[in-house]
Amino acid sequence: MLETNCEYLKNDIMDVVRAFNAEECAVVHYFYFSRGEFHNSVGFEGEIRDFCEAQDVENDLEYRRYAKRFAKLAVYKVLSRKFGELPWGALTGIRPTKLAYAELAAGRDFAPLFDKMGVSAQNTRLIREIISRQTGVLNAGGQSLYISVPFCPTKCDYCSFITAPVSRTRQYIDDYITRLVKELESVRNTSPSPRAVYIGGGTPFVLSEEQLERIYVAVTPFLSPSCEYTVEAGRPDVFTQGKLALSKKYGVGRICVNPQSFLDRTLENIGRKHTAAQTLKAYAMAEKFGFDINLDLIAGLDGESVSDFEYSLEKAAALGPENITVHTLSLKAGAKLKERVDRLEVGGVEKMILSSREILSAAGYFPYYLYRQKYQAGGLENTGWSKAGKECVYNILTMEEAGDNIAVGAGAISKRVFSGGERIERYASPKDIPTYFNKADEIIKRRAELFG
Repeated sequence: MLETNCEYLKNDIMDVVRAFNAEECAVVHYFYFSRGEFHNSVGFEGEIRDFCEAQDVENDLEYRRYAKRFAKLAVYKVLSRKFGELPWGALTGIRPTKLAYAELAAGRDFAPLFDKMGVSAQNTRLIREIISRQTGVLNAGGQSLYISVPFCPTKCDYCSFITAPVSRTRQYIDDYITRLVKELESVRNTSPSPRAVYIGGGTPFVLSEEQLERIYVAVTPFLSPSCEYTVEAGRPDVFTQGKLALSKKYGVGRICVNPQSFLDRTLENIGRKHTAAQTLKAYAMAEKFGFDINLDLIAGLDGESVSDFEYSLEKAAALGPENITVHTLSLKAGAKLKERVDRLEVGGVEKMILSSREILSAAGYFPYYLYRQKYQAGGLENTGWSKAGKECVYNILTMEEAGDNIAVGAGAISKRVFSGGERIERYASPKDIPTYFNKADEIIKRRAELFG
């Protein structure tokens, strides 16, 4: 329970409180600004601590940025004395790289600020390496195109996306593709030559070959020889030779195979209807077609120990995909997991993430993008790892919000980036498929206004 005299700081402070799973604790916060100094007083467990930070500010935007930063830091310092340090300290944002890039743009190294905010030295080094891997992609810039295919064989327990089991949504698919194609036609002038195209899900390979081909045909006018083209094919139980051959025919260069774990008992626990053997089979099929392959794993899945997760890491690295993304389990609204538990208590999850860094680095992978989510186990992160020169351009462009992202389909969020990222405007399509159908014309109009 948080009390503060400054309402616009409340959400940011609560992010810190949640990171410690301390929502039920009584925390009292008082803020004021005077003569270039930010003052924060934090009361907790009968003790009040005062903090003062001197900082010049040039405008109201800077004032609010520093007010939030110093308030979060004050609360973090108080709570960490009781609950221990967190790997990302008082940083609660989705993109730690954003803060690092802002410091670099101002002519400063970001390490002193990260140290001040309580970020571990290892995480600071991680961000430095990620920035070094992103430089070439970000310097070239570019626009990206995202196509949402929100259909899956079943819904996993941890999933908060708009997907539903295809057995309940199959009747929508053909009409959905018709509207998707119409949307793609509507943005052809807005996105004549994107740098990266990404068909995501959901599980796009749950579609039939005929349905998949309709989407591929509609995407073809956007492609160029230099365009990265990725399909998040998804769960291995829906892979077929025919779908892979079709993808190759239409120019797809990168395929995502998403096992999440190589342990069958884990897959059963989280509601997946495939086996580790099916993952290996799907991988082998995709490899024969010459695709770059992305694999996804999740640290902290139901019942897994550190050694269980390390087993999956070793299996993934032994396959040698171009990319391996390591997610940390997150408790998100809309997921079945959220209905069962109020907070995540995952033993050993920090060791799992540290092991992923050691194992993947030793196997020749490099970190190249990173993001965090609220309610993530251990206050940790999701990190994309790649072989040298095999970074996924789409992931970098969208995660760093380095260029416009034109997105079509239900639940898709288009972003227009102004002034190198200083201002971003968004338009989100409805998540519910029937609502998406009913608002098809309005969606096209609103997106055109955003990019007009």
